[in-house]
Amino acid sequence: MDVLQKIKSLREELNLHNYNYYVLDNPTISDYDFDVKLSELQGLEQKHPEYFDENSPTQRVGGTITKNFETVKHDYRMYSLDNSYSKDDLLDWENRIQKVLGDVPLEYICELKYDGASISITYENGRLVRAVTRGDGFQGDDVTNNVKTIKAVPIKLKGDFPEKFDIRGEIILPFAGFEKMNQDLIEIGETPYSNPRNTASGSLKLQDSAEVAKRPLDCLLYSLIGNNLSFQSHFDGLEKARLWGFKVPKQSHLAKNMNEVFDFINLWDKNRHTLPYETDGVVVKVNDLHLQDELGYTAKSPRWAIAYKFKSEQVFTQLNSISYQVGRTGSITPVANLEPVQLAGTVVKRASLHNADQIEKLDIRINDTVFVEKGGEIIPKIIGVDLEKRLSNFERTIYITHCPECQTELKRKEGEANHYCPNFYGCPPQIIGRIQHYISRKAMDIEGLGGETVALLYNNGLVKNYADLYDLSVEQILPLERMAQKSAENLVQGVQNSKNIPFENVLFALGIRYVGETVAKKLAKHYKNIDAIANANLLELVMVDEIGDKIAQSVVEFFDNQENISILERLKSNGIQLEVSEDNNSVVSDKLSGKIFVVSGVFAIYSREELKKAIEDNGGKVGSSISTKTNYVIAGDNMGPAKLEKANQLKVSIISENDFIEMLKL
Repeated sequence: MDVLQKIKSLREELNLHNYNYYVLDNPTISDYDFDVKLSELQGLEQKHPEYFDENSPTQRVGGTITKNFETVKHDYRMYSLDNSYSKDDLLDWENRIQKVLGDVPLEYICELKYDGASISITYENGRLVRAVTRGDGFQGDDVTNNVKTIKAVPIKLKGDFPEKFDIRGEIILPFAGFEKMNQDLIEIGETPYSNPRNTASGSLKLQDSAEVAKRPLDCLLYSLIGNNLSFQSHFDGLEKARLWGFKVPKQSHLAKNMNEVFDFINLWDKNRHTLPYETDGVVVKVNDLHLQDELGYTAKSPRWAIAYKFKSEQVFTQLNSISYQVGRTGSITPVANLEPVQLAGTVVKRASLHNADQIEKLDIRINDTVFVEKGGEIIPKIIGVDLEKRLSNFERTIYITHCPECQTELKRKEGEANHYCPNFYGCPPQIIGRIQHYISRKAMDIEGLGGETVALLYNNGLVKNYADLYDLSVEQILPLERMAQKSAENLVQGVQNSKNIPFENVLFALGIRYVGETVAKKLAKHYKNIDAIANANLLELVMVDEIGDKIAQSVVEFFDNQENISILERLKSNGIQLEVSEDNNSVVSDKLSGKIFVVSGVFAIYSREELKKAIEDNGGKVGSSISTKTNYVIAGDNMGPAKLEKANQLKVSIISENDFIEMLKL
């Protein structure tokens, strides 16, 4: 099998696995095996750029930078739906339809109303060519590059599909993914996102599609539109869309009459909390497409469809107390402890109060009767207070001034919402939290050691920081509660195995505030080792791609702390990877040896990061700014005028993306 055949074979196989996993929810390969095959394909495509294909599964990782989202006109207007709030409203709607159509039998399609970001995707000859947000219904923003990273959206269709059509749907963020994103933010001391809907919508407008690719977005499709489509009913269209590779919700239901519509509404009003994503109602549509055409549209909405809105899931209960949690970064989170109450299929006992500002805004007091809502936020939240039930002796809530765990006076930095405990090395929840973060899967990935065991080790005086983990012995661990010989051996072995974890993971594991996975990779790639980062000053750090003042200040403060330096010295002596390994620095060729490149602008074939990697893989160096030492500027669209002017002043060669690809072929 030659190289091109191998590339095509891997693309077909990976596309099939993506379809099975993200559309059918029926994986046929392990994550590890998939990653191995994807890595093999990425390597082949990197070595053979002449075989580039925008529909390759490797392009799902994104990397395209969109500075300004172009506003484009919808080929078919995206109408809004009229809302209904009762079954009488639905019967009135049916009567209005029958006045237009006469006494004809009606079937209805019932679909769950998803709470996400509406999208219209255009396909031509089976390939995704454009994805546009709703906007004002007449025109929206072109977010094609970002939508292509969502694995539930097929880039290339299968089967017998129309030459050109649009398909409408909703970009959503499932609860589990949203919760994980927020947990990651909380761990690095950032403010969590408010709800899945806004996060999904905001994700579509991120400039870097590589960042969109990291978010666990999903896409549910529910409407086909175009000329000369081969089906006669909405339901048949959905069935065909499934065959072409689209993720059509399995809950969509064909109702023979309005009573069956009511049954569907009742079913999902009771069971909506079992769904993995947010839904706020049911959409009811006339099934027959000819009847849809006959009914037509009002100025704002189709006459043949209506939305039934579920009642907001709210309950009232009593606020018994307010407790305060301390995170690993020292961030204080107030929590409302409630009289247990049933809400959305679960018993709610606690709700987040976020910060002091939220408590002041609500003017919430112990023993108040409060209104609790569980919507897109996953975690229940208090939305108000029943002031009529407040007694005169209910005292105003005064936010704590000292840490509830170590009694240290709290600090609040200017411009930040949260209070923090500054007792970094003496506050137990911070110490335990940092070690738990250090051992986590995306950090040091230490098998045999979990969060509860970390707390057990700390409470028994065996660890006070993550460097202590490498001094543990089986003999020390065995006496601990629920610890058998095999468990103790696995723990010690897992700790020793972590010495092979790459530097970028180690840097993330250190728990530097605001340094998440992406920032850790940027810093590791730029500085290559821990000493270079430790010696970098504020001005040097902010020059690194995507490192702002807040992150740079946090990094400087971390390495200014002598306790941190002492711990790092112990990690060094234990053989932890504190520099980029030779394997990660390996080059494909030395074609570009001695050459310094600056990459600027937006590119059609590769992302800036991919171009930089190709430079380094072939022996070249990447500069952040143009100087007399720069040999080439690879210029894309929207290259900054200042860089262009400087390149011309210094007589630096300006080449295109295609010129660079040809350079690699020589």
